[in-house]
Amino acid sequence: MNSIKKVRLSESIIDVIKQMIAKEGFKPGEKFYSENVLTKKLGVSRSSIREALKMLEASGQVTIRHGKGVFIEEPRGRQFKAFTAWLKNNEQSINDNFEVRLIIEPKVASLAAKNADANDTTQMEEACRLFEKYAAENNIEEVIRCDRQFHRFLAESSKNNTLYVLMKSMTTTLPNGWISSLYTPGRIEKTITEHRAILAAVQRHRIVAAEKAMTRHLVNAHRDVQAQMLRDTEEKTDGGQDHHPD
Repeated sequence: MNSIKKVRLSESIIDVIKQMIAKEGFKPGEKFYSENVLTKKLGVSRSSIREALKMLEASGQVTIRHGKGVFIEEPRGRQFKAFTAWLKNNEQSINDNFEVRLIIEPKVASLAAKNADANDTTQMEEACRLFEKYAAENNIEEVIRCDRQFHRFLAESSKNNTLYVLMKSMTTTLPNGWISSLYTPGRIEKTITEHRAILAAVQRHRIVAAEKAMTRHLVNAHRDVQAQMLRDTEEKTDGGQDHHPD
Protein backbone atom coordinates (compact mmCIF):
# COMPACT_ATOMS: atom_id res chain seq x y z
CA MET A 1 0.00 0.00 0.00
CA ASN A 2 1.81 3.10 -1.24
CA SER A 3 -0.63 5.85 -0.35
CA ILE A 4 -3.76 6.60 1.63
CA LYS A 5 -6.35 9.31 1.17
CA LYS A 6 -5.83 12.58 2.97
CA VAL A 7 -9.22 12.23 4.64
CA ARG A 8 -7.98 9.27 6.68
CA LEU A 9 -6.99 10.04 10.27
CA SER A 10 -3.50 9.68 11.68
CA GLU A 11 -4.49 6.52 13.53
CA SER A 12 -4.79 4.85 10.11
CA ILE A 13 -1.35 6.17 9.23
CA ILE A 14 0.04 4.28 12.24
CA ASP A 15 -1.20 1.00 10.77
CA VAL A 16 0.24 1.83 7.35
CA ILE A 17 3.65 2.71 8.83
CA LYS A 18 3.65 -0.56 10.78
CA GLN A 19 2.93 -2.41 7.52
CA MET A 20 5.76 -0.57 5.77
CA ILE A 21 8.22 -1.52 8.52
CA ALA A 22 7.21 -5.18 8.30
CA LYS A 23 6.83 -5.53 4.53
CA GLU A 24 9.96 -3.58 3.61
CA GLY A 25 12.09 -5.48 6.11
CA PHE A 26 13.29 -2.68 8.37
CA LYS A 27 15.32 -4.10 11.27
CA PRO A 28 15.91 -2.75 14.78
CA GLY A 29 18.57 -0.05 14.70
CA GLU A 30 18.00 0.81 11.05
CA LYS A 31 17.05 4.30 9.93
CA PHE A 32 13.46 4.65 8.72
CA TYR A 33 12.00 7.11 6.24
CA SER A 34 12.01 10.80 7.15
CA GLU A 35 8.85 12.81 7.78
CA ASN A 36 9.17 14.39 4.33
CA VAL A 37 9.52 11.05 2.58
CA LEU A 38 6.57 9.57 4.48
CA THR A 39 4.46 12.63 3.66
CA LYS A 40 5.10 12.07 -0.05
CA LYS A 41 4.70 8.29 0.07
CA LEU A 42 1.43 8.33 2.01
CA GLY A 43 -0.08 11.50 0.58
CA VAL A 44 -1.02 13.02 3.94
CA SER A 45 -0.03 16.13 5.87
CA ARG A 46 3.30 16.35 7.66
CA SER A 47 1.52 17.08 10.94
CA SER A 48 -0.36 13.77 10.64
CA ILE A 49 2.90 11.92 9.97
CA ARG A 50 4.55 13.64 12.94
CA GLU A 51 1.69 12.65 15.25
CA ALA A 52 1.75 9.03 14.09
CA LEU A 53 5.51 8.83 14.65
CA LYS A 54 5.11 10.29 18.15
CA MET A 55 2.60 7.60 19.02
CA LEU A 56 4.86 4.90 17.61
CA GLU A 57 7.73 6.32 19.66
CA ALA A 58 5.61 6.33 22.83
CA SER A 59 4.81 2.66 22.25
CA GLY A 60 8.48 1.78 21.73
CA GLN A 61 8.40 0.93 18.03
CA VAL A 62 10.58 3.77 16.76
CA THR A 63 12.95 6.35 18.22
CA ILE A 64 13.05 9.92 16.92
CA ARG A 65 16.55 11.37 17.17
CA HIS A 66 16.42 15.09 16.54
CA GLY A 67 18.67 16.09 13.68
CA LYS A 68 19.32 12.45 12.75
CA GLY A 69 15.97 10.90 11.85
CA VAL A 70 13.64 8.05 12.75
CA PHE A 71 15.07 4.69 13.79
CA ILE A 72 13.42 1.30 14.22
CA GLU A 73 13.30 -0.18 17.72
CA GLU A 74 12.73 -3.71 18.98
CA PRO A 75 9.32 -3.40 20.69
CA ARG A 76 9.21 -6.69 22.59
CA GLY A 77 9.48 -5.98 26.29
CA ARG A 78 10.35 -2.33 25.69
CA GLN A 79 6.96 -0.65 25.54
CA PHE A 80 6.88 0.66 29.10
CA LYS A 81 10.53 1.68 29.18
CA ALA A 82 10.04 3.47 25.87
CA PHE A 83 7.01 5.31 27.18
CA THR A 84 8.74 6.52 30.34
CA ALA A 85 11.66 7.77 28.24
CA TRP A 86 9.22 9.51 25.90
CA LEU A 87 7.53 11.19 28.87
CA LYS A 88 10.82 12.60 30.09
CA ASN A 89 11.80 13.87 26.66
CA ASN A 90 8.44 15.62 26.22
CA GLU A 91 7.88 16.81 29.80
CA GLN A 92 7.74 20.53 29.04
CA SER A 93 5.32 20.25 26.13
CA ILE A 94 3.09 17.93 28.16
CA ASN A 95 2.97 20.37 31.08
CA ASP A 96 2.29 23.25 28.70
CA ASN A 97 -0.54 21.29 27.11
CA PHE A 98 -2.29 20.63 30.40
CA GLU A 99 -1.75 24.20 31.60
CA VAL A 100 -3.52 25.63 28.55
CA ARG A 101 -6.28 23.04 28.64
CA LEU A 102 -7.01 23.87 32.28
CA ILE A 103 -7.48 27.49 31.26
CA ILE A 104 -9.80 26.70 28.34
CA GLU A 105 -11.67 23.43 28.78
CA PRO A 106 -13.53 24.03 32.06
CA LYS A 107 -15.16 27.04 30.38
CA VAL A 108 -15.87 24.89 27.31
CA ALA A 109 -17.66 22.38 29.52
CA SER A 110 -19.72 25.04 31.27
CA LEU A 111 -20.83 26.51 27.93
CA ALA A 112 -21.63 23.05 26.64
CA ALA A 113 -23.84 22.43 29.67
CA LYS A 114 -25.61 25.69 28.91
CA ASN A 115 -25.99 25.31 25.14
CA ALA A 116 -25.81 21.63 24.12
CA ASP A 117 -28.74 20.12 22.28
CA ALA A 118 -29.77 16.49 21.89
CA ASN A 119 -27.61 15.97 18.81
CA ASP A 120 -24.54 17.26 20.65
CA THR A 121 -25.02 14.93 23.61
CA THR A 122 -25.68 12.00 21.26
CA GLN A 123 -22.32 12.61 19.59
CA MET A 124 -20.55 12.75 22.94
CA GLU A 125 -22.34 9.60 24.10
CA GLU A 126 -21.15 7.77 20.99
CA ALA A 127 -17.57 8.97 21.56
CA CYS A 128 -17.76 7.61 25.12
CA ARG A 129 -19.17 4.30 23.91
CA LEU A 130 -16.42 3.84 21.34
CA PHE A 131 -13.78 4.88 23.87
CA GLU A 132 -14.97 2.12 26.19
CA LYS A 133 -15.15 -0.40 23.33
CA TYR A 134 -11.57 0.22 22.23
CA ALA A 135 -10.38 0.33 25.84
CA ALA A 136 -11.74 -3.20 26.30
CA GLU A 137 -9.83 -4.24 23.18
CA ASN A 138 -6.65 -2.51 24.45
CA ASN A 139 -6.51 -0.49 21.22
CA ILE A 140 -4.80 2.61 22.61
CA GLU A 141 -4.50 4.40 19.27
CA GLU A 142 -8.28 4.28 18.80
CA VAL A 143 -8.85 5.17 22.45
CA ILE A 144 -6.80 8.34 21.92
CA ARG A 145 -8.78 9.17 18.80
CA CYS A 146 -12.09 8.78 20.65
CA ASP A 147 -10.79 10.85 23.58
CA ARG A 148 -9.91 13.77 21.36
CA GLN A 149 -13.19 13.36 19.51
CA PHE A 150 -15.09 13.65 22.80
CA HIS A 151 -13.32 16.90 23.64
CA ARG A 152 -13.95 18.28 20.14
CA PHE A 153 -17.65 17.40 20.34
CA LEU A 154 -17.80 19.10 23.73
CA ALA A 155 -16.27 22.25 22.27
CA GLU A 156 -18.65 22.14 19.32
CA SER A 157 -21.62 21.92 21.68
CA SER A 158 -20.49 25.11 23.44
CA LYS A 159 -21.81 26.94 20.33
CA ASN A 160 -18.76 29.20 20.52
CA ASN A 161 -17.02 28.81 17.18
CA THR A 162 -13.75 30.34 18.38
CA LEU A 163 -13.50 27.78 21.19
CA TYR A 164 -14.40 24.98 18.80
CA VAL A 165 -11.73 25.98 16.25
CA LEU A 166 -9.18 26.34 19.05
CA MET A 167 -9.94 22.89 20.48
CA LYS A 168 -9.98 21.32 17.03
CA SER A 169 -6.55 22.78 16.37
CA MET A 170 -5.23 21.61 19.74
CA THR A 171 -6.48 18.05 19.32
CA THR A 172 -5.08 17.89 15.80
CA THR A 173 -1.66 19.51 16.16
CA LEU A 174 -0.78 19.10 19.87
CA PRO A 175 -1.19 15.38 20.64
CA ASN A 176 1.31 15.03 23.51
CA GLY A 177 -1.22 15.59 26.29
CA TRP A 178 -3.52 12.89 25.02
CA ILE A 179 -0.70 10.45 24.29
CA SER A 180 0.94 10.98 27.69
CA SER A 181 -2.19 10.50 29.77
CA LEU A 182 -3.72 7.55 27.95
CA TYR A 183 -0.50 5.54 27.83
CA THR A 184 -0.10 6.07 31.59
CA PRO A 185 -1.12 2.86 33.43
CA GLY A 186 -4.64 3.03 34.87
CA ARG A 187 -5.55 6.36 33.28
CA ILE A 188 -7.88 4.92 30.62
CA GLU A 189 -10.18 3.42 33.26
CA LYS A 190 -10.24 6.70 35.19
CA THR A 191 -10.95 8.65 32.01
CA ILE A 192 -14.03 6.54 31.32
CA THR A 193 -15.50 7.55 34.68
CA GLU A 194 -14.48 11.20 34.31
CA HIS A 195 -15.87 11.53 30.79
CA ARG A 196 -19.16 10.06 31.95
CA ALA A 197 -19.33 12.61 34.77
CA ILE A 198 -18.75 15.47 32.34
CA LEU A 199 -21.34 14.11 29.93
CA ALA A 200 -23.93 13.64 32.69
CA ALA A 201 -23.51 17.25 33.79
CA VAL A 202 -23.88 18.49 30.21
CA GLN A 203 -26.95 16.36 29.59
CA ARG A 204 -28.58 17.80 32.71
CA HIS A 205 -27.48 21.35 31.84
CA ARG A 206 -25.63 21.65 35.14
CA ILE A 207 -23.21 24.43 34.29
CA VAL A 208 -21.14 24.54 37.49
CA ALA A 209 -21.02 20.76 37.76
CA ALA A 210 -19.76 20.44 34.19
CA GLU A 211 -16.99 22.97 34.78
CA LYS A 212 -15.92 21.23 37.99
CA ALA A 213 -16.03 17.79 36.34
CA MET A 214 -13.75 18.96 33.52
CA THR A 215 -11.34 20.62 35.93
CA ARG A 216 -11.21 17.43 37.99
CA HIS A 217 -10.60 15.34 34.85
CA LEU A 218 -7.67 17.45 33.66
CA VAL A 219 -6.10 17.86 37.09
CA ASN A 220 -6.30 14.10 37.70
CA ALA A 221 -4.86 13.26 34.29
CA HIS A 222 -1.97 15.69 34.68
CA ARG A 223 -1.29 14.47 38.21
CA ASP A 224 -1.14 10.84 37.01
CA VAL A 225 1.30 11.73 34.23
CA GLN A 226 3.51 13.68 36.66
CA ALA A 227 3.40 10.79 39.13
CA GLN A 228 4.54 8.41 36.40
CA MET A 229 7.44 10.72 35.58
CA LEU A 230 8.40 10.84 39.26
CA ARG A 231 8.18 7.05 39.65
CA ASP A 232 10.44 6.56 36.67
CA THR A 233 12.97 9.05 38.03
CA GLU A 234 12.98 7.36 41.44
CA GLU A 235 13.35 3.89 39.89
CA LYS A 236 16.36 5.04 37.87
CA THR A 237 17.91 6.58 41.00
CA ASP A 238 17.26 3.51 43.15
CA GLY A 239 17.83 0.82 40.56
CA GLY A 240 21.00 1.98 38.94
CA GLN A 241 22.23 -0.60 36.48
CA ASP A 242 19.04 -2.66 36.80
CA HIS A 243 17.42 -0.34 34.26
CA HIS A 244 19.89 -0.84 31.45
CA PRO A 245 18.39 -2.60 28.38
CA ASP A 246 18.74 -6.36 28.34
